[in-house]
Amino acid sequence: MLREAITQADAEALITGSTPAWLFKHSNACPISTAAYDEFRSYLAAHPEEVAAVVVVQSERPLSNWIATRLKHTHQSPQVFLVKDGAVMWSASHWSITAVALEAARKKA
Repeated sequence: MLREAITQADAEALITGSTPAWLFKHSNACPISTAAYDEFRSYLAAHPEEVAAVVVVQSERPLSNWIATRLKHTHQSPQVFLVKDGAVMWSASHWSITAVALEAARKKA
């Protein structure tokens, strides 16, 4: 299930939850981000049970910055995190975001 509008409280709940969840930071002005987002949605279409949220950095800059600080990762977009129990289990950015990479990361979680 992909949530496209989240709050800081929603993001914190995903990060600290006991179930692995995805956070995707997307730039709607970047073709690399568009390609990565397509890969992310392709992965989620094959795994509808997955919990996921997207943050569009242009419209949600404070939330995007908060996520970078909260997860102790320099901001990038596109950027994806697999989170659980308050920690980053896996992350990738730019061309490293592929459905195959997401699948492999989730299998290790």
